[in-house]
Amino acid sequence: MGSLHLVHIKLLAADLLSLTCRHTSPPSFVRCGRTVARVEIVGVVVSRDRRDKFLRFLVDDGTGCVPCVLWLNHQYLNANRSSGASESDPTAEMALKMSEVVNLGALLRVRGRIVLYRGAIQITVRDVVLEKNPNVEVLHWLQCVSMAKECYDPRPPSA
Repeated sequence: MGSLHLVHIKLLAADLLSLTCRHTSPPSFVRCGRTVARVEIVGVVVSRDRRDKFLRFLVDDGTGCVPCVLWLNHQYLNANRSSGASESDPTAEMALKMSEVVNLGALLRVRGRIVLYRGAIQITVRDVVLEKNPNVEVLHWLQCVSMAKECYDPRPPSA
């Protein structure tokens, strides 16, 4: 079977949370025999917990709530650079800007890598986009259904 690990696939929360986990190192996730590594979801922020090194939030798309983690500790990782000059870290700046749009009730598009944390699926966030048009959520649902039929869950041709 083919693999979907190189692209962010559009999934509903219920589909994401029901992926089969292969206990490899690192864990991999399977949908209908295809490996899935990256995902895109759209939903409303229903929980938000900001810490020094990360922002944890839940995105609800109506089919379930997906735990997401946006790492903010890029400045800690780059703090031991040898240069004495204070350099700005674009990755840390982007993470901080993305964290500012994650507010309760906000409609977001979240893309990232699927990981297993304490036995549960969550998304390690790559990027977050604040959606201003509420129709985006319905469009995402329709695209998920369409992509599942055409790409993600193909049926073998009838003989």
